[in-house]
Amino acid sequence: MTRRLFAFDRALGLRYVAGADEAGRGCLAGPLVVAAVLFDLERIGTAEVRALRSLNDSKQQTPEGRAELFPVILRIAAKVAIISRCAPGIDARGLHVTNLAALRDALARVACEGCICLSDGFPLAGLGHRQQAVIGGDAKSAAIAAASVIAKETRDRYMRRADAVHPGWEFAQHVGYATPEHRDAIERLGVSPLHRLSFQSAAYQQLSMAGAVPPGAAGY
Repeated sequence: MTRRLFAFDRALGLRYVAGADEAGRGCLAGPLVVAAVLFDLERIGTAEVRALRSLNDSKQQTPEGRAELFPVILRIAAKVAIISRCAPGIDARGLHVTNLAALRDALARVACEGCICLSDGFPLAGLGHRQQAVIGGDAKSAAIAAASVIAKETRDRYMRRADAVHPGWEFAQHVGYATPEHRDAIERLGVSPLHRLSFQSAAYQQLSMAGAVPPGAAGY
């Protein structure tokens, strides 16, 4: 798998390939985290590919696998950038706009002269470097797959720590996604400061009718 991912990046014909991906786009609570990873392909040899042998789309990996890959990617990458956008910011600007801006900002931080910047699925205007959107990129490109691991692991660590600050919603278990347990907690406790109030979700409907959601919140 890893060799195929690097083969995709090498086929672009450039020494430097940057990839970006996000984690938490579909969550009810917690930040949107975007990571960008720059690989210098002239410094990626057999040993590096072997060290990254389990690299894949972060959604296809176990939490343990992502945790093991995290420091390996940081060691092998030429540059790494991580950007987090909080729930109030997402509510104010909108998820899609926030996501595109964070992807663009993260890539801008790692990009270098002569590189190509890859994003998972979304074209990015105004980056100032050659850019290509790759549909399903986290399963095609090594740089995007590495960014997906960094973003997911960073966000999960944050949500596990947030569980102690905001007890009751079980953030350490579902990390903000709309699981049955999360929906039950919202019904019992209402929303926390980490919840995104602009999301249309069945989990919020009963709260809205009961007045437990702040009046005027977008999306209700």
